[in-house]
Amino acid sequence: MANSSSGAPTLAVDVGGTKIAVGLVDSDGTLVHREQQPTPKSDAQAIWAVAEALIVDALRIAGGSVDAVGISSAGPIDLPTGTVSPINITAWQRFPIVERVAAVTGGPVRLGGDGLCMALGERWRGAGRGADFLLGMVVSTGIGGGLVLDGAPYDGRTGNAGHVGHVVVDPDGGPCTCGGKGCAETIASGPNLARWALANGWDAPPDADAKQLADAATAGDAVALRAFRRGATAVAATIASVGAVCDLDLVVIGGGVAKSGPLLFDPLHEALASYAGLTFIRDLRVARAELGGDAGLVGAAALAKA
Repeated sequence: MANSSSGAPTLAVDVGGTKIAVGLVDSDGTLVHREQQPTPKSDAQAIWAVAEALIVDALRIAGGSVDAVGISSAGPIDLPTGTVSPINITAWQRFPIVERVAAVTGGPVRLGGDGLCMALGERWRGAGRGADFLLGMVVSTGIGGGLVLDGAPYDGRTGNAGHVGHVVVDPDGGPCTCGGKGCAETIASGPNLARWALANGWDAPPDADAKQLADAATAGDAVALRAFRRGATAVAATIASVGAVCDLDLVVIGGGVAKSGPLLFDPLHEALASYAGLTFIRDLRVARAELGGDAGLVGAAALAKA
């Protein structure tokens, strides 16, 4: 039961296309329990059954009492209805996750997008500590994000603010899965980095991925290096645009592509210096995320307490 009792942990749920994780987070942001299972590729109820079992187990470990409950979910989400329709969980369309979780935990539930929760987690316990105007970015299979403005989570009208992967960086660019064209995601996401490199002479198997591309770039492959520079430039353009609109002081980047380290961050910093011309964003800092796969759970707990 959720009862806001002093000393009880916060229960956090993190729903993604590949895994569902549930954790308990104490008052200083330490993850004291974590368990996850693969997201079933089946019907809506089977997916929920996995989440419910993890929640029930976490409640048992917490002694039946938690202070608050937060959910991080892949999007789109809909805050007014408490539903989620993750692009990568096709069986969940307008799934009433807030209602379902509240029925199990017995208390109020706070829902947020995974990008927002990543940003909140990094601000509480990771690379974003102390930043009041923060963008958290995840550069991986897609590109997502979340905003903290004036020290508070900003989720927008529907809960989907911060979808920075769909900032248009090339008006004449290729089609995006969102239905638009020229989005940053079409250039800088992991699959699109590899796709561009293969189309431009990278000598690799047709199913080669961004990890293999990073290995090739580290070994000095010219096409692989160009692919990362091209992607980093798109990310830098996105950061400069969002930084100018939101007057940011810090951007924290995580996700699989960010694990490439200097291959992404060195050309990104170089490009950002040319894009960030306004005086108030010239000092905009960019840092690599620190929490890895725990950011969603820690951030969901932070959201529940916000």
